[in-house]
Amino acid sequence: MSDSSASSLATFLSRHSRLFVLTGAGMSTDSGIPDYRDEQGAWKRSPPMTHQTFMHSDIARRRYWARSLVGFQALAEARPGRGHYALAALERAGRIEQLVTQNVDGLHQRAGSRRVIDLHGQADVVRCMHCGATQMRHAVHAALARLNPRWTGLEASVGPDGDADLARDDFGDFALLSCARCGDGIFKPDVVFFGDSVPRPRVEAVFAALERADAMLVVGSSLMVYSGYRFARRAAELGKPMACINVGRTRADDLFSLKVEASAGETLDIALQSMAATPADGATSRASAAGVWPSSGVRP
Repeated sequence: MSDSSASSLATFLSRHSRLFVLTGAGMSTDSGIPDYRDEQGAWKRSPPMTHQTFMHSDIARRRYWARSLVGFQALAEARPGRGHYALAALERAGRIEQLVTQNVDGLHQRAGSRRVIDLHGQADVVRCMHCGATQMRHAVHAALARLNPRWTGLEASVGPDGDADLARDDFGDFALLSCARCGDGIFKPDVVFFGDSVPRPRVEAVFAALERADAMLVVGSSLMVYSGYRFARRAAELGKPMACINVGRTRADDLFSLKVEASAGETLDIALQSMAATPADGATSRASAAGVWPSSGVRP
């Protein structure tokens, strides 16, 4: 990343005290969680399982949970990266109106962000699709491991959102759980799968936050999925300035006033250090004096 890019981003952040921030998979790659798309916005692997396939195919559910039993541990053990801590620092400085994430890893909250809307839910909760009962995912995985001991020692490369590329096609012998409350409900992670819809109240809350904000920052998202792209379109309609940090093209490239093609974590970190060194207004100066800006090096 060039010094001019960091300086331009720092200037953008300093000028806008009520940021609407939208993050995507590129936000968490520094944490070891793979993303979905290449620099041209094309799929790097087969698209994720759709809601319709999961709900209507027993064998698809067996495949999903078998792969998840192997791969989800990487998601559960992931730690926030530089970018997560940088955005948490911006929030503590009072400069974020709302942070909306398309990710389901919960890393923004682990880094200290509180003004977070998980657009697609969080992957660490599992819901019965019949009665609505919820369980923590680690408990579900522990029960699945007891039912399927032969699957627990398998190794595979990890994909996005806790998937794993198991080298087999037969999942018919993988045992699924039944809901303890209703006896026959389908267990599904409490997240929005492809082909499903984000709950309307959540969408309305996001649009309301966007109305209150004075600018939009996109971090690590290609916006190829309409679920996130619609907010960029709305920001443009409202005449709000937009900046983006993303490696590769996005669906909204023609809408941005500033585009930085570099690592999300490094870019945000350097930009915030620049803001601390040359505060642009009273709020930034107070934040710097209070020591809320992150510095280079290992985070807690």
